[in-house]
Amino acid sequence: MMKLSLLFFALWVSVFNLCRAQSNPYAHISKQYHQPLERALSKAGNNKASLQQVLNTVPNDMKDGAAFLIAYMPQRDLESLSSDFLLNNIELAYRAKAKFPWTKQLPDSIFLNEVLPYAVLNENRDEWREELFNRFSKYVDSCKTLREAITAVNKHIRDEVMVDYNTKRERPDQSPAESMRQGMASCSGLSILLTDAFRAVGIPSRVAGTLNWYDNRGNHNWCEVWIDGQWYFTEYYPDKELNRSWFLADAGKADVNSREHAIYASSFKSTETYFPLAWNTDLKYINGVNVTSTYTSLYKDQQEAIAADNKHTTIYVVAYESEQHNSPEDREKCNIDIFHQKDQVGGGSTRDARQDANDRLAFAVEKNKTYTLKYNTKQGPAEKQVKVGNDAVSVVVYLK
Repeated sequence: MMKLSLLFFALWVSVFNLCRAQSNPYAHISKQYHQPLERALSKAGNNKASLQQVLNTVPNDMKDGAAFLIAYMPQRDLESLSSDFLLNNIELAYRAKAKFPWTKQLPDSIFLNEVLPYAVLNENRDEWREELFNRFSKYVDSCKTLREAITAVNKHIRDEVMVDYNTKRERPDQSPAESMRQGMASCSGLSILLTDAFRAVGIPSRVAGTLNWYDNRGNHNWCEVWIDGQWYFTEYYPDKELNRSWFLADAGKADVNSREHAIYASSFKSTETYFPLAWNTDLKYINGVNVTSTYTSLYKDQQEAIAADNKHTTIYVVAYESEQHNSPEDREKCNIDIFHQKDQVGGGSTRDARQDANDRLAFAVEKNKTYTLKYNTKQGPAEKQVKVGNDAVSVVVYLK
């Protein structure tokens, strides 16, 4: 009799909890998401039922993740993403969390905003997570720390996916599938691909970039990764260390107060501003954070270290219209990229006749090495070898 009573009691509790869950659609969801969810679902139109199905289907320990995605997803996704797409993304993200020690240790806020999201910017919504997990988990399985895992993905991504930078890519904001299909991508497409590869194996990552460099040479995007409370930058073609790249000299001169010339990092959750997109400046639904001060501080520290180490000197570059026209009034603006062997170590623009004649493009370089300057002339691409000793070197290039 006692066993029968216990059985009926257990059955009653189960039915009670089921009814309670049905009467409270936000059961097991943190209160902070209740109002954002209400607003999001009210804007989902005919897709509302699919989103509610996600909330009702996911296990209790994943409900906050589902709520986070729905609460902060852009309008286009509220109206279009299927329950299957979202459930698959959520399940795979939590699988990585259960598998990798670095993901288990992440704060919830970082996991939700920089690992769980199914998209980075405005790219097409691919089901990339399982393929990239399968491709990159083999490289990180033996890693013990987050930093080791980041290095492993960075080291292998190009040869694993066989995608290279190429201006002939179909579009700048390509999804991983689009880039891998073509074998080519812009800096933005490469950054989306790398960020998703990181996220697939539980590494928190986001895209950072500028709408236009301080000297108006155009836009650039790259990746950031999170380690123990701090964001570090890296690229699809990485330097040997984090927070080192050819573009730091440019990012270090960014203007925090200029929408065009500041540095922003992407965010899935709502922020006070948006991430500007060079290919669509009217699109403002990508959340962003102004991180300019991080890069100006890093650049300042780098310059102070260079000044103190006595291992560097300077290459100064001036561009003239031609050998026959080489007076200060004939100076022209020219984009110059500088390489040591195959590695790009800097970039910038020469000054034209509107600027002071003493204002020259300057590259801080290591002494006693040979560098290659690459630029475009009126006839096409050109390059110039520069051998550096212990003293500063002045270089002239002609554009005709």
